[in-house]
Formats: sequence, structure tokens, C-alpha cells
Amino acid sequence: MNPRMAAFGRKVIEGLTTKKVLLLLLGAMICSFGIHNIHQRTNITEGGIIGLMLLIEHWFHISPAYITPLLDIACYALAFRFLGAAFIKLSIVATLFISGFYKIWELFPPMLPDLSAYPVIAAISGGVFVGVGVGLIVRQGGSSGGDDALALTFSHALRWKLSRSYLFTDVVVLCMSLSYIPVTRIIFSLITVTVSSQLIDRVREYNIKNDAVS
Repeated sequence: MNPRMAAFGRKVIEGLTTKKVLLLLLGAMICSFGIHNIHQRTNITEGGIIGLMLLIEHWFHISPAYITPLLDIACYALAFRFLGAAFIKLSIVATLFISGFYKIWELFPPMLPDLSAYPVIAAISGGVFVGVGVGLIVRQGGSSGGDDALALTFSHALRWKLSRSYLFTDVVVLCMSLSYIPVTRIIFSLITVTVSSQLIDRVREYNIKNDAVS
């Protein structure tokens, strides 16, 4: 094998341990499952890139499997300067996993009961799926998609707290989502955003504490 190609290959897989890859896979599976079986069926959207993906899917009927990578790549390109190559590499792996799982879930009928008549339950349970799934991915040093990369970019560039950056992107997308979601349902979207963000924060803080101890 060409020495340059061998060196490039080693650099690509550097840091991609079996444990990291499996946890990225699990996080992608949980997150995409919740979005496909709850958010898309009940019109309870997330903020950020997930919400933007659902917005585009609604108006243009383009599968999330195609929308998600395009939006994420744009955010990664913007964030590369601030987040570094290792973060981008892990995030790209997670994005590919999420895109792949969307295609898998689309092959099957809905796997959960239709919660459209119970929007509060849908908002909370959807937020749990997204929060746990994204939390697992963030723990590995990557992101579930452009949401995290975009929020971190704002945080670095504008010196905002990360929570404020997430809130900003979420509110902007939720306002855009009023074009197809009634105001009353946006309230439920705010619930799911709050639940998911709190879970992500808890997982992230737990990870930082463990790192400090070790």
C-alpha cells in the first residue's frame, strides 16, 4: 500500500475506538427512532437542525435521510475552525449513522402508538428519545448533527453560554415552523426542546465529572 494512503488511513481511524463507534451507533439509533416514530407523526418539532429538517420534509417531501447530511455538512464547514478535526470526524460518523437509521425506520410501519391525541406525552417522550440519543453521541466527543456544531460555533464566536446558543437556534427554527404548525402545538415543541436539552446537559456534565475523576 502507498505510504501516504496508509498514513491517511491511520489518521482517519485515529480515535475511533470500537466502544466509541458502538455508542455513536446506539445514540443515532435511539435519536432517529424517536424522531421518526413520534415527532414526525405528531407534528411536534424540535428546534435547531432537527426542526429545520422536519420543516423541509413537510413542505418539500424530501426524506430526512437526504436532508440531514446536507444541513449537517454546512454546519460542520462553519464550525471546523472552532471545533477541530477530531470533533468533526466523530460528528460525521454519527451523522452517517443517523441517516442510515432513518432509511431503516422508513422501511417499517410505525413501531409506537400514535400519540397525536396526547401531545404532552408525545412531547415528553420524544424529548427523552432525542435527549438520550444525542447525549450518548455528545459523550463520545462528537455531535448528533449540525445543531451541536452550530450552537458551539455561536458560543465561541459570540462568547455566549452554550445553553443560550441552543435556545437561540431552537427559537428561530420554531418561529419558522409556525408556517405549518399551529401556535398551540409549538408550545408542545417547546416542551420537547426543554426535555431534550436538559437530558443532553445532564449526560454531558456526568461525562465531564467522570473525566475529571479519572
